[in-house]
Amino acid sequence: MRTTSRYRAAARMITVIGVVSLVAACSGNGGTPTGGGASSGGYPDQNITFVVPFSAGGPTDTVTRMVAEPMAAKLGGKIVVQNVEGAGGTVGAGQVARAEPDGYTVLMHHIGMSTAPALYKDLGYKPLESFEMVGLVTEVPMTVVARKDFEPKTLQDLVTYVKANANKVTLANAGIGAASHLCGLLFQTAAGVKLQEVPYEGTGPALTDLVGGQVDFMCDQTTNTSGQISAGEVKAYAVTTPERVKSLPDLPTTTEAGLPQLKVSVWHGLYVPKGTPQDVVQKLSEALKTALADQKVIDQMAKLGTAPVAAEDATPQAHRAKLEEQLGTWAKVIADAGVKAS
Repeated sequence: MRTTSRYRAAARMITVIGVVSLVAACSGNGGTPTGGGASSGGYPDQNITFVVPFSAGGPTDTVTRMVAEPMAAKLGGKIVVQNVEGAGGTVGAGQVARAEPDGYTVLMHHIGMSTAPALYKDLGYKPLESFEMVGLVTEVPMTVVARKDFEPKTLQDLVTYVKANANKVTLANAGIGAASHLCGLLFQTAAGVKLQEVPYEGTGPALTDLVGGQVDFMCDQTTNTSGQISAGEVKAYAVTTPERVKSLPDLPTTTEAGLPQLKVSVWHGLYVPKGTPQDVVQKLSEALKTALADQKVIDQMAKLGTAPVAAEDATPQAHRAKLEEQLGTWAKVIADAGVKAS
């Protein structure tokens, strides 16, 4: 198996744990300092931390930074984006679950929130019980991409090739439970093959090694691959949604390319710890809606092959319904694949 220490070392070296401040026009809301009993009258009166449970430069990090600035402007304060990666997003999610429920610690998570219970025996939190949902943000298509000199030319060629060379083909991902891992599981199921997987500590380092030719192929979100595809730095086979992506008009869907079983998109949502006052949750939700209607955000997302959700989906109610549905869906997929995180 080519999951060598060299790959893991490269992933560790490239991974960045960064904190970037996004400063908004501080209009100030007055009121007294807030704590666990915070109300929207004085919120926010200190920095808000957005925790991203994946590495800096990855797709979830990119989405977070897109919406954080206009949200900060709406709220009248500062938002600090903090990357707390590890264990497929569960380290950062657990940190937020244990945080003070005052609205000052917010989690941006993706589809991994709905898969973690099926993957991990002792999570330390329960998605539906440990958090208040703020709202959905976007659903990002995924792409099947390979190092640019990889032999297969089409998706059908790829399926044929990996079946014949399963013992030497390497499939990269951002770690167990990450979106790239889930898409990779679906690919293997659809293709009827079991491949050697190379886990990294984030999609950023995984894609870096793919561009460098150190691994063969992977699934990754358009927010992370569109630039490399357009620049010809990777070979792209298909997009995993029913319709083509506007920013990559020449890239066929998996259905068009002959693998209709491979359909997946990566949804993102904002969470706060359970017990956060409802008026604070509502204020965050309204700020999210404002950010998703911002033309700059719309344009940025379009360039990366995605779009903001509709306003009615950027709500706690829609977010909870999505999470409930996805928890059931992925529990079966993961059980059928026989995958467990250590």
